[in-house]
Amino acid sequence: MKVIKNIFLTIAAIIHAIYKTIDKFIIIPVTKFFIMIRDKFGKRTDRFEKWLVKKNTLIFISLLLAILLFLYVDSESTIIINNSAEVLYGQKVKATYNSNAYVVEGLPESVDVTLIGRKVDLYLAKQLSKGSVTADLSKLKEGTHSITLDYDCSINSVEYKLDPSFVNITIYPKVSETRTATIDIINTNKLNKKLSIADVTLDEKEIVIKGSEHTLSKVSTVKALVDVSKMINPDIGVKELGDIKLVAYDDSGNVVKNIEIEPNKLSAKITIESPKKEVPLRVIPTGSLQFGKAIDSMTTSVNKITVYGDKDILDSLDNIPVEVDISGLNEDKTYDVIISKPAGIKELSTTNAKVTIRLGTEITKEIEDIHIETINLNPNYKAVAIGENSSKTTVVVKGTKNVLDSIDSTMITAKVDLKDYTEGEREATVKVEGTDNRATYTSKTTKIKVRITKK
Repeated sequence: MKVIKNIFLTIAAIIHAIYKTIDKFIIIPVTKFFIMIRDKFGKRTDRFEKWLVKKNTLIFISLLLAILLFLYVDSESTIIINNSAEVLYGQKVKATYNSNAYVVEGLPESVDVTLIGRKVDLYLAKQLSKGSVTADLSKLKEGTHSITLDYDCSINSVEYKLDPSFVNITIYPKVSETRTATIDIINTNKLNKKLSIADVTLDEKEIVIKGSEHTLSKVSTVKALVDVSKMINPDIGVKELGDIKLVAYDDSGNVVKNIEIEPNKLSAKITIESPKKEVPLRVIPTGSLQFGKAIDSMTTSVNKITVYGDKDILDSLDNIPVEVDISGLNEDKTYDVIISKPAGIKELSTTNAKVTIRLGTEITKEIEDIHIETINLNPNYKAVAIGENSSKTTVVVKGTKNVLDSIDSTMITAKVDLKDYTEGEREATVKVEGTDNRATYTSKTTKIKVRITKK
């Protein structure tokens, strides 16, 4: 019973609060208003006036006005609640103007459209609308203009707002230039590693670019982007590729926009080949053997390897180097080695090999009169050795008797690197090399003096 009593007390308090609110904000102001009218028009002389100024009459009139006000506010809130909004992003802007004579800059490619209305109307608007934003520029001439964008909305009960709705544009006269398209082959990494693009021939090299004069002046080159990833089952032979895109670039390699390219796409004939070459492995020992030991023979499980790559790289490739660490070795040993691809080589026929090194007793041999060459000297200078016998050296060769018997002076080179050397008397370090990697080579002359002068 106590709970029920508390509920009734709460309801009574709420009703009392509502009554006080109505009394304070509606009944009392309305009563004061009619009392003011009564006072203004004098004494109550007729029944209407007497009835009007009665307290009960004023209460009923105030209540009626309150009900009418409530109905009005309720109807307005219903309209607001029932309205919805939906944003259509990226609506294309269609401009009407003489595109053969003019270029328009500053006009956005697309804008966002906000539709406002009842949900059912919004649904119909989206279904029936052409979904396009229009700009009529047909009456505008060269110069800068502020224009209004319009949206084609077929439902009158739906409101719309554009973002942006006003834009500033500039109209320029259209000019044209003839350019020669260059070729840029892309996505070659997606081609079979054994294949290479030998040649690309465009069906048309001369193209026309159109736009405003100041925009065309930015164009440094127009490239035909030959995308080999679009070729279907590429193989050796001549293939055709269509829809080759043309792109204009400025001096910094950025794409130049707001220009037209005619034709906008080309076709090409692509010659695909598979350049290859067989080269031997060249074993390069690193480190030092145990004292008194020398390499007598080095054999590989793979004599030659087929390499694939561009023709100019293959022409300069004579062998593939493989390093083997022989530090502290004192007996015969077989190594498993991984063959790495030289720079520019796309594919190898094999990437693994075995290298067998057999040792023998080390002996020494001297080879005299090895000419000392200069390399990497600036072409504007010339160098002359200073001192007697400074142009030649004696080379100490160490290896097994079998190896040393096969080595002569033609297999040894001595060089001094004069890169970055300038005029004057300079000292340079002598370095010697031999074609047979089983032996080691040391120059008796470690440094020489050279005089460098201008030619």
